[in-house]
Amino acid sequence: MPKIESLSVFFPAFNDAPSLPGLVSKTFEVLEAEAADYEVIVVNDGSHDNTGEVLAELAKRFGPRMRVITHASNRGYGGALRTGLAEARKDWVFYTDGDGQYDVGELPSLLREVRLDVGLVNGYKLERNDPWHRIWIGNVYNAFARLLFRIRIRDVDCDFRLIRRALLEDIELISTSGTICVELVKKLELGPYRVVEVGVRHYPRLHGRSQFFRVRSLLITLSQLIRLYVRTVVLGPFLKADPRGKCVSL
Repeated sequence: MPKIESLSVFFPAFNDAPSLPGLVSKTFEVLEAEAADYEVIVVNDGSHDNTGEVLAELAKRFGPRMRVITHASNRGYGGALRTGLAEARKDWVFYTDGDGQYDVGELPSLLREVRLDVGLVNGYKLERNDPWHRIWIGNVYNAFARLLFRIRIRDVDCDFRLIRRALLEDIELISTSGTICVELVKKLELGPYRVVEVGVRHYPRLHGRSQFFRVRSLLITLSQLIRLYVRTVVLGPFLKADPRGKCVSL
């Protein structure tokens, strides 16, 4: 298979210092074999461990193909994703989490699905390796979000995605929590391109704690999910597009 011509890879990172060296090193190995032109971006979302120092060393090691973007304070998962998506410069954009629960070595499986009519290649977890309560909450959330927003893909919160960057220029993302995955996928599904799904492995978390499964984070996510529903579903018929293709209120 030929190499993909142009690819941005980015990782949102919050207190992920232990997992980042292996993740970034493996990413460069994969990209060297799979992409003709590429960049790696890590968004340090206000980490208070030594993530900044680790990323500084990695940037020295890998040179100009790696960029580190630092938020002075934590903006939430959605805020980190919005920064990464906005900063990506190549024709295709891939992202996954910085905690190492997905294997970037499976990125080639997504790249093999790139076609002229494809806009999103979305991973889905073959098996979720988390404590039982997280699996239960995740399943309920996934089913609820798919039903509420009429999303077709099977795994909304599988953060292992390859996106045609041209589509990102025509949508505006507003979420700051984990609801950004629902918002992103829904808006991409409404686009003119086909969506493809690929099964990927999910691994146990070896370092740190999930930010999503805390009471405060869950409440913020639920609140933003309701607001997102009102904005995109209830008010959807009362919105119109501006000249750049984005939606504005009437």
